[in-house]
Amino acid sequence: MASNLPMSPDLEQIHGEIRDHFRALANGFQRLDKIKDSTRQSKQLEELTDKMRDCKRLVKDFDRELKDEEARNPPEVNKQLNDEKQSMIKELNSYVALRKTYMSTLGNKKVELFDMGAGASGEPTAEENVQVASAMSNQELVDAGIKRMDETDQAIERSKQVVEQTIEVGTQTAANLKGQTDQMGRVVNHLDTIQFSLKKASQLVKEIGRQVATDKCIMMFLFLIVCGVVAIIVVKIVHPNNKDIRDIPGLAPPAPSRKLLYLRNPEYMRR
Repeated sequence: MASNLPMSPDLEQIHGEIRDHFRALANGFQRLDKIKDSTRQSKQLEELTDKMRDCKRLVKDFDRELKDEEARNPPEVNKQLNDEKQSMIKELNSYVALRKTYMSTLGNKKVELFDMGAGASGEPTAEENVQVASAMSNQELVDAGIKRMDETDQAIERSKQVVEQTIEVGTQTAANLKGQTDQMGRVVNHLDTIQFSLKKASQLVKEIGRQVATDKCIMMFLFLIVCGVVAIIVVKIVHPNNKDIRDIPGLAPPAPSRKLLYLRNPEYMRR
């Protein structure tokens, strides 16, 4: 029996408190079966959960005290005390499992101490947490805590690096977009200049075309006038007696022939 185990006064006191808690848990779950109101059942489960928390703390104290006295006890005594510790852990785990059954029946989804890590995430169950934590020494608990803190610091550093990289990429992207925007603005300005130049060139071509057309008309008109004058001169020379052809202003009439002068001069006729 546990009462016959050789224990120090401190271990015996802790062991007695744990047994008192186990008796209180057993009586509490017996009363829970008789309660019909779900609200009262939830309240009773909360009280039993507090008892289990205290019991878990006492099991850790028992394990810590046992490791402190391990060097002073014979090996067989240490074995008996470790067996008693494992027996208390199993008994506590049975109450944890019983509590979970009642919680599932009541449909209470509240996450508490003994539910942490249970579920589909692959984390250790409540029973495993109690057993592992109780079996660890103070140094092991400290090392586990330091390891968890280091992992958290590493995760924070990785998050900082990701944030810095994101900011750097965002800054570079903004600079690239600004450069592309400026380049597009210059291209638009060049296009506006080209469009204005094309309009100006088109107007200049039209103006030149109009001037060329006007010059051609003037040249053609002058050419016709010259041709007309030449034609009249030629006709006058060929047909000097033709009265239908008017004299050209500023042009002397053709000189009369010798024959005409001879006939028209009376002095010449008297000779």
